[in-house]
Amino acid sequence: MDIMIIVYAVLAYFIGSIPSGLIIGKTFFNTDVRQYGSKNIGATNTYRVIGLKAALPVFLCDALKGASGVVLLSSYGPMYMILGGILAMMGHNWSIFLGFKGGRGVATGLGVLIALSPLVALLCFLVWGIIVYFTKLVSLGSIVAAALVPVLMYVTGESYWFVGFGGLAALFVIVRHWDNIKRLLAGNELKVERIKKD
Repeated sequence: MDIMIIVYAVLAYFIGSIPSGLIIGKTFFNTDVRQYGSKNIGATNTYRVIGLKAALPVFLCDALKGASGVVLLSSYGPMYMILGGILAMMGHNWSIFLGFKGGRGVATGLGVLIALSPLVALLCFLVWGIIVYFTKLVSLGSIVAAALVPVLMYVTGESYWFVGFGGLAALFVIVRHWDNIKRLLAGNELKVERIKKD
């Protein structure tokens, strides 16, 4: 095996592990988003705690992490592109810099999806946006959009490698949203609204 595949794979994980929400929140807004709201480091909780001025760059950075994982291994073919994307998502979800804790992988997964299949990424983003607009439940939008990834990969004629990635990515996102699913079923899930910090 080309030693650079291993190097790029490890790098994809480390890039994914960079806690964008924590860094941006503490560096520019003197706020640790882990102390408020859902206590998650992702863009949604960053919006709740700080606002769009922080959430947007967090979202973009997290998406860029996912795309970077794919690009790093793009010269080795689809299987390795997917590997890079999965490792970036794993880094985000189980960050080495946060004691193997992290986010839920939605923005990072979207970045991976954009790099692999822009059309599927756009369709999933539209579904997510419609659900969030009408329900104000980002978790519900994320779960539904994630579940659609393998279906849309198949329908749009992407390779079976990409369909398989879609299934695995959907599983990642759903598992990371398990507590959200329980709150959704109980009717007490947090909506995407600004909160007041104590």
